Amino acid sequence: MAGGSGTRLRPLTCDLPKPMVPVLNHPIAEHILNLLRRHHITEIIATLHYLPDVMRDYFQDGSDFGVQMTYAVEEDQPLGTAGCVKNIVELLDGTFLVISGDSITDFDLSAAIRFHRQKKSKATLVLTRVPNPIEFGVVITDGNYRICRFLEKPSTSEIFSDTVNTGIYVLEPEVLDYLPANQETDFSRDLFPLLLEKGEPMYGYVAEGYWCDVGHLDAYRDAHYDGLQRKVKLEFSGEERSPGLWIGQNTYIDQSAKIEPPVLIGSNCRIGPRVQIGAGTVIGNNVTIGADADLKRPIIWNGAILGEEVHLRACVIARGTRVDRRAHVLEGAVVGPLSTIGEEAQVSPGVRIWPSKRVEPGATLNINLIWGHAAQRNLFGQRGVSGLANIDITPEFAVKLGAAYGSTLKPGSYVAVSRDQRSISRMVSRSLIAGLMSVGVNVQNLEATAIPLARSIVPTLSIAGGIHVRVHPDRPDHILIEFFDHKGINISKAREKKIEGAYFKEDFRRAQIYEIGNVVYANQVVDIYGTCFEKHLNIEAIRHSSSRVVIDYAYAVSGAVLPQLLAKFGCDAVVLNASLTQTAPTAADRESLLTQLGHVVEALKATFGVQVSANGEQLILVDEAGNPIRGEILTALMVEVILSHHPRSTVVVPVHASSAVEQIAHRHDSRVIRTKANPTALMEACHTNPNVVLGGSGDMGFIFPQLHPGFDAMFCIAKLIEMLTIQERSLSQIRAELPRVTHKSCSVRCPWTAKGALMRHLVETHPVDRLELVDGVKIFNYHHDNWVLILPDAGEPLVHIYANSSDRSWVDETLRDYRLRIQEFVDENEQREEARSESEY
Repeated sequence: MAGGSGTRLRPLTCDLPKPMVPVLNHPIAEHILNLLRRHHITEIIATLHYLPDVMRDYFQDGSDFGVQMTYAVEEDQPLGTAGCVKNIVELLDGTFLVISGDSITDFDLSAAIRFHRQKKSKATLVLTRVPNPIEFGVVITDGNYRICRFLEKPSTSEIFSDTVNTGIYVLEPEVLDYLPANQETDFSRDLFPLLLEKGEPMYGYVAEGYWCDVGHLDAYRDAHYDGLQRKVKLEFSGEERSPGLWIGQNTYIDQSAKIEPPVLIGSNCRIGPRVQIGAGTVIGNNVTIGADADLKRPIIWNGAILGEEVHLRACVIARGTRVDRRAHVLEGAVVGPLSTIGEEAQVSPGVRIWPSKRVEPGATLNINLIWGHAAQRNLFGQRGVSGLANIDITPEFAVKLGAAYGSTLKPGSYVAVSRDQRSISRMVSRSLIAGLMSVGVNVQNLEATAIPLARSIVPTLSIAGGIHVRVHPDRPDHILIEFFDHKGINISKAREKKIEGAYFKEDFRRAQIYEIGNVVYANQVVDIYGTCFEKHLNIEAIRHSSSRVVIDYAYAVSGAVLPQLLAKFGCDAVVLNASLTQTAPTAADRESLLTQLGHVVEALKATFGVQVSANGEQLILVDEAGNPIRGEILTALMVEVILSHHPRSTVVVPVHASSAVEQIAHRHDSRVIRTKANPTALMEACHTNPNVVLGGSGDMGFIFPQLHPGFDAMFCIAKLIEMLTIQERSLSQIRAELPRVTHKSCSVRCPWTAKGALMRHLVETHPVDRLELVDGVKIFNYHHDNWVLILPDAGEPLVHIYANSSDRSWVDETLRDYRLRIQEFVDENEQREEARSESEY
């Protein structure tokens, strides 16, 4: 059994290992020991690292609990879930079971062990199905339950099943031979992928029964409520005085108190007159509750003292805490051990209070009692951190985010900070800079500049990474904050998780006065970008081009950069809407500007027009007749233009791009790489694969890896001028030569809790040889150009359906079919959820 500390239960685990956190007045680890004993597993080795004496002092040799306990303490450093087991390999002489110390379950472990032996498995993972698998390791098995794929903690769009790894394993000792000694290793990250690669027999046992990973506060409360409702088989202390009411020894309850079961009350408690205790309440030992207190579903640990007329609502009151007269602690709040809530104070919903803190009488606490607001579960979305300007993304939020990011870097590191020209972006970037400086990180302030410039200059500086702040390209009332590494590539999911961890734990490095970071201003940003820009173009072709281009900058900061560069090359460029004083245009505004652009191109008999958006990253073309070229047609056109000049090369596109890309690549003896539908995946694939000449799509923008790793609409315009001149073709001619492929999409509402089950349903109801799981679930219809892709949205309760074929009627029929299938599945899932909630009190 593995122990741990539990960051998301942080206010409760500062002085207590997570396995020792009480559920129904017994440590989680005690419930696990009871489960093991019921299945005749009595020889137990507990691997410990954080506060090991707490568990050793409680369980001692295990004899009081009907088991034999041995302890293995990781003295110097944590060895990970697998490394700690490798460390005790000499004590394992046969089939053994690994179970984590932070989950509540009543699985049939005996059945899992029988399954393991029947399959002659080397490693059996105990699996279960959950509504929202994003926090867990997703596992796919074949028809014989042999594991064929798994993904540790997937992003939303990667969910292809709701069958997840519970952290319970039945193993043979020889699998540990694959692990190095005395190194930190993890079962899911290190051992299991290796066993899969080596072809070792590894199976998944889908367990029936209850399982709850008590990894965050909502799950912690749910485990109590489920235990009281007997959804999970747990052992209670105390006597069941009446149905659903358990009371410990030597507890006094005033006759006028009203109790609505199910309720658990511990030993040696004192409950005063007219106290009202609602269903779902759990009260620990040695708790005193004053007259007229009103308790609705709180979880109260041992030794708490509650004053008269206290109101508690679905909160957690930890060990030894005092809540004084008429104080209110509201839904989802957590009060850490040995804290005091003063008279008539109010702790607002979701607020966390760390141990040994005091809330003054009459105070209203709306923020965590450390510093900063209670935060959402995930900071990062599909790309960066986004939210409503000056509502979600406020100066105080940005200071904290900057400190969190800076705390993941070495003191004295440099970070480049850039932004668009909007006032809100200036405010947010300055707040981020303050947060970075507070943790001893220096800042290269690039100020207002187009994002391609920021990405291109970062590799020329000796810095650890960059931050760019801008109005969201798709939502003008939102701010988008993007982070990139020292190469200019968006940071990895692993780095995002580190920043989130620092943010939510509020565990920031605090620099001494002499260590506070400095701000320096980068000079010649445009000159450095221009030199690189010029290096990767055929300048002579552009100089001698007779092209006339109309460019609509849509009031973005790129309007201050590209005219300088094009003028240097002697381009005949007509500029529209380059003012930097206008407010950010809405989607409707941009469409109106696009129509205007088409009229200007036609009137001037220009070679083409282009509208630049997303602070220099994205573009829409307009051909010489004034017709817009965007989306999949733009993707195909750019691939054709670039591969015509660079045959036998590679292009990178997202998984949902039209199959026209493959047909064009085939013409030019070239290769196509498809990636997940997010910007980071495209950047990484362009950077790591050889011979890539173009990446991206019409919706996200285009990457020219030889220039820099990000999207760059400005370079794309110059490259088009060059290519059209050399190839002596017009946009309308190229468009006419593109493959005839129908590619359509639609979106269907799908609650977060149904996404994993939907993906599993799709995987299970289609032949394996017709599936592709790069991102979402792509289903081929025998012909490789005929496919439908179901892709969960990373930020909204939606799934997107893409259908692709040379047959328009097949696309229309397929879209209708899958839209109907998904709507029916979602409706059935919601009906099941409603029926389940109606069965609860």
